[in-house]
Amino acid sequence: MDIFKDDHFFLTLKDFVNYHEAQISLSFNEKSEKGLKILIPLAEMKEPEGVRNIVIEREAYERPDFFDFDLFTKRKTDSKLNDMRLKDIVYTVFDTETTGLDTRNDQIISIGGVRIVNGRILCGEKFNQLIDPKINIPLESEKFHGINDEMVKGKPDIKEVLPLFYKFSKDTVLVAHNAAFDMKMFSMKEAQTGIKFDNPVLDTLLLALIVYPMHEKHNMSAIASFAGVDIVGRHTAIGDASATAGIFLKLIPLLAKKGIHTLNDAINASKKTLYSKLKY
Repeated sequence: MDIFKDDHFFLTLKDFVNYHEAQISLSFNEKSEKGLKILIPLAEMKEPEGVRNIVIEREAYERPDFFDFDLFTKRKTDSKLNDMRLKDIVYTVFDTETTGLDTRNDQIISIGGVRIVNGRILCGEKFNQLIDPKINIPLESEKFHGINDEMVKGKPDIKEVLPLFYKFSKDTVLVAHNAAFDMKMFSMKEAQTGIKFDNPVLDTLLLALIVYPMHEKHNMSAIASFAGVDIVGRHTAIGDASATAGIFLKLIPLLAKKGIHTLNDAINASKKTLYSKLKY
């Protein structure tokens, strides 16, 4: 099985497992569907520079998990913010929908965001915008999020929308589920838009791994079920952003019980999770 291949680097699953001294096993879900489970030691790893875009596939129509240890580096640092309690920080919780899952070639077609202030979701402060990707939306992707070519025709393009979302999220901590994917999509547009997001970032996927380590599934639907959060508008950017905000608010007191009280605590704990050790 090839995990990654380009003109400069080739990595097989066997190479990856051997390099990281990982363990690999078969897993089965309640539908008797087979999958691979890879366990990697938590020790710091020295990855070859060429190891990028490693993706662990999930069930059909579920976005793969992208992990990036660098998600928490090269961010704006503020000692006062780092020491603030999680419940006191202003957040922008967001999600994107895309034409596909190739972060180098696919395009963003929707951005949704909600604001959390003083531990509450502000119903009156939302960002919800369809985006014309200037390419056709594949049928398989349309089945996933329900957005078709006609819906985005004539909508603003990414050069117009990304600066607006940057302004909406300025001076806040960004929160997303599987945040590395969305942040990678944004970073791929830096040259085109001149926009670079350096906000601190928290990922509810990694935070859920801390709170719910015993659960096998950590996709948004599974975590919402654990946390008792209803998802309205699954696989729409604004629907998933709202659900992620609800999940995040549920996680904050559970993180506190594990001694994770501040932004710095949450970032450091996220860095130590198993999944954060892989780079996309």
